Amino acid sequence: MHANGAYHVANSGPRRAEVLAALSLAVDLGLGQPMEHMLRSSLIATRLAERVGVPEADRAAVYYGTLVGWIGCHADSHELAGLVGDDIAFRADTYGIEMVGWPMLRLILRHAGEDQGTFRRGLNAVTVGWTARSRVTALISSHCTSARVLAARAGLGDSVVDALAYAFERWDGRGLPAGASGEAIPMASRVVAVADVAEVHLRTAGLARAVEVVAERSGRQFCPQVVDAFVADADAITDGLLECDVWSEAVDRAPDRDRRLTPDELDTLLAAMGEFVDFKCPHLLGHSRAVAELSRAAGRCRGMSEADQRLLFRAGLVHGLGRMGVSNRIWDKTGPLTAAEWERVRLYPYLTGRILSRVTGLEDVVAVASAHRERLDGSGFPRGTTAADLGVAARILGAADACRRRLEPRPARPAMSQDEAAESLRREARSGRLDPESVDAVLAAAGVRPTRRTPWPAGLTDREVQVLRMVAQGSANRDIAAELFISEKTVRNHVERVYGKLGVRNRIQASLAAIDHGLTGHPAGIGR
Repeated sequence: MHANGAYHVANSGPRRAEVLAALSLAVDLGLGQPMEHMLRSSLIATRLAERVGVPEADRAAVYYGTLVGWIGCHADSHELAGLVGDDIAFRADTYGIEMVGWPMLRLILRHAGEDQGTFRRGLNAVTVGWTARSRVTALISSHCTSARVLAARAGLGDSVVDALAYAFERWDGRGLPAGASGEAIPMASRVVAVADVAEVHLRTAGLARAVEVVAERSGRQFCPQVVDAFVADADAITDGLLECDVWSEAVDRAPDRDRRLTPDELDTLLAAMGEFVDFKCPHLLGHSRAVAELSRAAGRCRGMSEADQRLLFRAGLVHGLGRMGVSNRIWDKTGPLTAAEWERVRLYPYLTGRILSRVTGLEDVVAVASAHRERLDGSGFPRGTTAADLGVAARILGAADACRRRLEPRPARPAMSQDEAAESLRREARSGRLDPESVDAVLAAAGVRPTRRTPWPAGLTDREVQVLRMVAQGSANRDIAAELFISEKTVRNHVERVYGKLGVRNRIQASLAAIDHGLTGHPAGIGR
């Protein structure tokens, strides 16, 4: 971290395989699986591909087709949640059945309306039962289309993009969306299908159960040739997978494991990851890029270096990755959230950090992105970090995200006008939650003209009110200096002017004056 509290960007770009591995962790969350499910599946798939004779040239399609094969799963989350309620819980349960015919309908009916009363649940089940097939077909078509688009934007190549079109097809032709069967399904897709299911049952019930499930589905969901290869050598194919450092093992098996991203390539890939998240909720479309652009422009307004502006841009692109771990039943809710639902929401910035934390070269991006919902007074989340530990970049990103959320509609409220959003942000700054200088920079970058407001009492300035609040809270001059990134001498000058304007001589008197004038600040509501 720089002395002024800003961060720096690593000189060498991260490995492409590591960034895509991080993306797979976000995919895992959307599937209701623990992180590293797809990483472990990719190892099963590559070992299995060797045994069924997949040519070396096609191994990349197997590896990345497994790693991000479900990249499109989130794009239909809004519609899926409308059908089954908790989209993440539903996807987790699909691994226990073959998603075809009566087993699929029964699972849909079991989830449909599960959070509603008996009568409404029964009515919803009847409606869903009549329309399930057509709605599932539409959802899977959307999934496959968006998966291919996002994979292309992530630079995964034609072989991977083509393989993703067959993610829901079955050997027996009863799959979706095209009903492709047998040899018409690429071998890479056939291998990926077995590896994905085998990993879940290996991890949750052991090798014997994984072999049993795969064998049971031979000739129906799975290609018999791939099943025979898995069953014949299951011990070797799964050897050590539950004990090894699966991140390192999987990244080392990447076809392009030594390829490092140029700065522009990294920006492109992170932008694709941001789009991946935004597709989860219709009201989020364009949010990540808008936050990234606004953050970079605000950094420019504050005179930050080009490197730190780029850091802000990158952190803005991926700040919401952890949203994948929260059901659309929560994100799309039109009424107040329960305490339990708020706890899930409060967790998502932490998940963002977890997803990106093992990518070498993105450490600064992680630090900023995972702190975008923290607030100076400690009322933010996920850690309740206070001003002393929030650098300039994190403060700017927090203000930019808060600004964009206000300007965008949400299921529980309409979008604010630019003036309403600006006044809301200024209130947050006056209350001590957002950094006033960062708010000013964000609003300037957003093209909001400074407005005349009711002046502070006793002729106090914004900075003097900040200092007064901290003095009232018992902060020493050196602590105030550290939090505000100014010198102790400057703090002393501010304190002297505050005392003079208020006509007080010590902290206790200043604290009482702050209370009398309503300057103590208080936490404001936090929006989704």
